[in-house]
Amino acid sequence: AVLMALVVLGAPPAAGAKLSGVFQEMVKSECHFINGTDRVRFVKRFVYNRQQYAVFDSDVGMFVGFTPYGEKVARYWNSDPEWMEYRRATVDRHCRHNYELSTWFLVGRRGER
Repeated sequence: AVLMALVVLGAPPAAGAKLSGVFQEMVKSECHFINGTDRVRFVKRFVYNRQQYAVFDSDVGMFVGFTPYGEKVARYWNSDPEWMEYRRATVDRHCRHNYELSTWFLVGRRGER
């Protein structure tokens, strides 16, 4: 735990030690709305070092892998019925819920850049 805290806080490496490299893991969730909440699509992207390796798309209803590792984790996630039901329900639990909370702010900004 202490080592992880030092790494997260950016502690310098030990004297003479070389850094092994930098990596980035990113998960991005997107809600796409068409005609209010009549048509809602949820997309969750998993990216490692700028390469997308897996995606959940509510229109597809399952995870899809784009790399060998992504294919492996997609198979694992897709094999768990409870996890998949939870993920499929995200459209209502996350997207529609947040749309209702944010409509006053978002709808008035259509087309603004």
